[in-house]
Amino acid sequence: MHAHSNSCYTNHIMENTKALEILKTAILLEKRGKAFYEKMAEQTASPEARKIFTTMAEEEKAHVEFLSVQFANFIKEGKFAKPDTSYNDTEDISHEVLNPQLIKEISAASFEAAAISAAMDFETRAVELYSNRSAEADDPYEKEMYRWLAEWESGHHKLLYDLNEALKESIWYDNQFWPF
Repeated sequence: MHAHSNSCYTNHIMENTKALEILKTAILLEKRGKAFYEKMAEQTASPEARKIFTTMAEEEKAHVEFLSVQFANFIKEGKFAKPDTSYNDTEDISHEVLNPQLIKEISAASFEAAAISAAMDFETRAVELYSNRSAEADDPYEKEMYRWLAEWESGHHKLLYDLNEALKESIWYDNQFWPF
């Protein structure tokens, strides 16, 4: 009996350490995302692209705050709080993002297009981290939190993907692209 409770305790400690590590990784990932989008917003000459990058930076900032609340709770209570998953406006921004003016302002071979491509990889990593953790977590609130974040980052990825496709499409209609 004693040995059994001891191994349960050890498992609990290991699980807590894992949960904390994932939280730290998630916060770092979101902070890097925020810094990346802010830098892109700063460097682009396109007002439309600036709007997108700024919005994305703000959403990553919201994720950092969201995760930080959970981190503080976990440190204090040793468990996750019920996440507030009511807020997600990626749907609202997608119609703003995919507009003809943006496509006109940035070409498929530009700095912005390269940034969009890099951001897609970034969002893919976040989705993988959150989906995997949601699947393996025992804590129902932790599960819910990462499932929600995975969906949100999937929304970001889809947005960037659609934008990337639109840019690729536009370059084929731009005859300056052809080498003959």
